[in-house]
Amino acid sequence: MSTMVLSRWAAAAAMLSLAAGCASGPKINVTSDPGANIAAYKTFNYVSPLGTDREGYESLVSSSLKDATTMELTRRGYQMAEKPDFLVNFAGKLNEKLRVSSTPAMGPPIGYYGYRTGFYDPWYGYNDVDVDQYTEGTLNIDVVDAASKRLVWESVAVGRVNEKVREDVPRAVRKVVPQMLAKFPSVGGAPPPAPPAK
Repeated sequence: MSTMVLSRWAAAAAMLSLAAGCASGPKINVTSDPGANIAAYKTFNYVSPLGTDREGYESLVSSSLKDATTMELTRRGYQMAEKPDFLVNFAGKLNEKLRVSSTPAMGPPIGYYGYRTGFYDPWYGYNDVDVDQYTEGTLNIDVVDAASKRLVWESVAVGRVNEKVREDVPRAVRKVVPQMLAKFPSVGGAPPPAPPAK
């Protein structure tokens, strides 16, 4: 697997806490199979190899994701087991995005087109164009029924990647995983205990 692909996994996982100090977090969508009996689950483990692993060994991103996910699931009453009720998998990707917006100019043009003023009336229809180029990352947490090998629950987070988050992947993962698992049910349906104080 190329270095570029490896860095993409890291960035995709890291970006989902978004910029430190950013008012809004990533957009998170949760989907579940209405026919799945998630309430009966009590034990879990991880798919091997994970979608975020590097060829032949576990990546640092995978390790961070597993640590954060294990903490969240055990907080909800689940236990890790060799023969689990469900398996967890992760996947991530990056996309380069370009957003262009324009606003009609409200006054006479300046600069290059302004020299015409005085000779005849210029056309004021030139637009102010704003170009925003950024990297968008997507992270999936998949819950797979261990017996049927079928996806039964999924959380997908989408947000912008920034350099600060790329520099501290574990911190970013610890921040986003609880958000992504916020709607995953607890054992017995009881609300999960409050997360530990940071």
